[in-house]
Amino acid sequence: MSQSASSTLDPAQLAGQAAHQIALATGAATHDVALVLGSGWARAGDLLGETLATLDPAEVAGFRAPSVAGHNATIRSVRIGDTDRRALVFGSRTHLYEGHGVRAVVHGVRVAAAAGCRAIVLTNGCGGLDAGWPPGTPVLISDHINLTGVSPLEGATFVDLTDLYSPRLRGVARQVEPGLAEGVYVQFPGPHYETPAEVRMAGILGGNLVGMSTTLEAIAARAAGLEVLGISLVTNPAAGISPTPLSHAEVIEAGRAAGERIGPMLARIVQLV
Repeated sequence: MSQSASSTLDPAQLAGQAAHQIALATGAATHDVALVLGSGWARAGDLLGETLATLDPAEVAGFRAPSVAGHNATIRSVRIGDTDRRALVFGSRTHLYEGHGVRAVVHGVRVAAAAGCRAIVLTNGCGGLDAGWPPGTPVLISDHINLTGVSPLEGATFVDLTDLYSPRLRGVARQVEPGLAEGVYVQFPGPHYETPAEVRMAGILGGNLVGMSTTLEAIAARAAGLEVLGISLVTNPAAGISPTPLSHAEVIEAGRAAGERIGPMLARIVQLV
């Protein structure tokens, strides 16, 4: 289905169309868990299990090719370990700053729900406010602050977000890695990095991590009935924490350096979700 044709469908219809295409292409009527791979997390998709099918997102209803360097443009159906369970692995995401609208940002989450997933693992690369978290540190998201000024929900859709980031799934993650830290993730709209003053504000508000993704997806996931686990990879100190200027190349390199360590950890976590 072309982008112009798909734009006439409401979000639920579009997600259902995409889920149907994925089912036909993968031979799996349903999937069990979804995984969104942010900056630095690509290795986990390779370690999760056997890839049974790979799709080009641009050929699936509602998706677009990623415009951000360092993101792998695939949707994969992966057998989880030696089980019969399937993971739907998104190698990229649409960011709000790309200008396609909030519906496009959360489309993958809604497709995961339509494909039968009961849980989703959202990962990202981010800036850290805690000087004790050097680049390469994985941090569980315990809560978030959405500073984008928008919501993925439309109309009178009232959703409780009290325990949005599942305590049960965070417990599962700690079974794999008992020393995992936790923090509050703050999403700014981007694509510019935060100013030192904005980072100080985020800290005053209770934030520990800053980035440009994840919160809108998490809200949409909860609304769709998915259990949510969020994990950030600190790829750089946030602006003002370190005197070094920020760059996207730095983010990619930090993720690459940490990949061999955090990839196996995330794969083991998903196997238990």
